[in-house]
Amino acid sequence: MSAVQEQFEIKFRLPDGTDIGPRRFPPASTVATLKETIIAQWPKDKEKGPRTVNDVKLINAGKILENNKTLSECKSPICDFSGMTTMHVVIRAPASGKQSDKKAAKKAKDFRCGCAIM
Repeated sequence: MSAVQEQFEIKFRLPDGTDIGPRRFPPASTVATLKETIIAQWPKDKEKGPRTVNDVKLINAGKILENNKTLSECKSPICDFSGMTTMHVVIRAPASGKQSDKKAAKKAKDFRCGCAIM
């Protein structure tokens, strides 16, 4: 008798509310692999799609997933990937220059620590 490898069924919710998927992924898939799938499946009619995995953030159960983690490592009591899982996709806006990059990085840092500076 052969064992059937568990697969996780995941759909990706884009910022405009549309979805990519659902698709099935093995537990050993990395978050970077999921992001590559999103980039490849990005609707052609949508403007400003992501170009690299670093342009994409995946959020699942309120946590931003790290590129080097596998789906198995992302399991938690809140999200055990039973049934279909919806992951939210956030796209990083393209920066127009080095100064903008520094401001965006500072703004993101300030936001993460909960001390948004206006």
